[in-house]
Amino acid sequence: MKFPYAISNFYKLIENNYFYADRTDAITHLEQAADQILFLRPRRFGKSLLLSMLENYYDVLHKDDFQKLFGHLHIGKNPTPSHNQYLILHWDFSVVDPNGSSQEIHDALHRYINACIRVMKNRYADLLPDFPLDDDAVISFYNLVAASQQTPHKLYLFIDEYDNFANEVMTQGKKRYTELVYGEGLLKTLFKSIKTAATGQGLDRVFITGVSPVVMSDMTSGYNVSENISLLAEYQDLCGFRETEIQSLLEKIGQEWDFSVEKVQETLMMMRTFYNGYRFGNENQQKIYNPTLALYFLKYLSHYGKYPPTILDDNLAMDRNRIQYIARLPHGQEVITNALNPDNPIIITELANRFGVEDMLHIPRDHSFLASLLYYFGVLTLGEEKTALGKSTLQIPNLVIRRLYVERLKDALLPEYKEREQMEQAAEVFYGTANLDPLCDFIEQRYFKVFDNRDYRWSNELVVKTAFLVTLFADTFYIMDSETAIDKGYADLSLIVRPDMRQYALLDHLLEFKYISLKDLGLSGEQVREQSREELLALPLVKKQLADAGEQLGRYRETLERVYGEKLRLHTRAVVALGLERLVWA
Repeated sequence: MKFPYAISNFYKLIENNYFYADRTDAITHLEQAADQILFLRPRRFGKSLLLSMLENYYDVLHKDDFQKLFGHLHIGKNPTPSHNQYLILHWDFSVVDPNGSSQEIHDALHRYINACIRVMKNRYADLLPDFPLDDDAVISFYNLVAASQQTPHKLYLFIDEYDNFANEVMTQGKKRYTELVYGEGLLKTLFKSIKTAATGQGLDRVFITGVSPVVMSDMTSGYNVSENISLLAEYQDLCGFRETEIQSLLEKIGQEWDFSVEKVQETLMMMRTFYNGYRFGNENQQKIYNPTLALYFLKYLSHYGKYPPTILDDNLAMDRNRIQYIARLPHGQEVITNALNPDNPIIITELANRFGVEDMLHIPRDHSFLASLLYYFGVLTLGEEKTALGKSTLQIPNLVIRRLYVERLKDALLPEYKEREQMEQAAEVFYGTANLDPLCDFIEQRYFKVFDNRDYRWSNELVVKTAFLVTLFADTFYIMDSETAIDKGYADLSLIVRPDMRQYALLDHLLEFKYISLKDLGLSGEQVREQSREELLALPLVKKQLADAGEQLGRYRETLERVYGEKLRLHTRAVVALGLERLVWA
């Protein structure tokens, strides 16, 4: 089986018999939805392949290829009258260079649009009357629209990653972004021309993809006619894979490699943990797999019969830059840190869909702008449950995205090479021996000191859980999560060895954390620091907390042993933090 990893050309994909998850049934809905559509999804989520499929469906030059391309798909058996009736113009703004001065970006955009129009002019030379190109790309666009009106075919404009280069400019400086999208900025002028051309002057349909609504919001008066379909239930899985599709593919790969039924289910669980979890609608729909990551995994599994050594594909590693960008905004670090707390999910009244750069760069009225932007970037997703008041929750979708948050927090809290090296050494001791001594020493002496900084200070159990999550996170070895649901209870942190890593000297771990404030303990920070761990363990309140945690761990152990059987090498640890000064454990 051939998997089209990093292939977004629909024609090539079908012609070379690559796997394709059929989404052509959406074409009828899209035609009925609106003439000008905005569709938002995170980076690397299959938007370009979607546009390529639509282009091949509508392009008059692919009329003779219709059966080859679509005959075996849903739309091939139920085509709409408009198939292969359009002249296609395609812009991909991700290729526009965002670097340089405002004038240089301005010139680069003009050159790119003119190049696209020139390509189209040559492609349809037998259908389009000749028309001039101007140094001003907007004029060239008007000339093209006018020429298309002299043909029996209508014009369909596809814009891929409409906000890509503008977002890049935004992260480099507000001034250049403002010059592009406000007033008579080129981007706003360009979209005003699209709006005008679509009012009966030759442009029949527009389909726009992007990541967030920020740029569109900033251009409201320039382009306010598109229908945003991003949260509608019927388009939830327009990009991305359903679990039924993943399971079917794993079963086929399993047949090729003679996998057992248990092996197939184990692999499905791995993929679900690392790549599933996205929800793009307000209704309780099934979760969606990230297609880029899923294809990366499936291609490697199909070729080698084993899991890829690295779970996070480098294409998605770039999303850590998005998290870092949010962290630099007012209150951004607070939102990033709160996202790691499953006890208290981020709550918003609704996803913000009409907010511009000014809303983000100044102190926001609430955190909904920043949290919504993290949703659009694909590093938060809609939770399944709403609050008692009907508000929406946002959560980290899966383990591979959780890793990006952990790396961000690790960079912020432990930036020095020497500290990182000490942390890794202490963690490796724990992985293989369950010895907490060096790890807790490190957290006391290095990690807790950072919390003197008010930006990171939470004097409660969350500090402890976050400290251990950051220092122990290793998805190369473990399926690990915070607040893993076990037998109607919640284990604070579980590290279950990945199935493909059980050949190594790694132990399974389950940790339960408790927190005692210095006030409740009746001791000062200095008194706690002066006592040995043995003396602290003898304190009545500490004994009680350790006993309570141990009882919980006993229940969780029974469940895990029932699920994993003899292969589980489980070690449990109850850890109590005394203020942000000391750690004791049993």
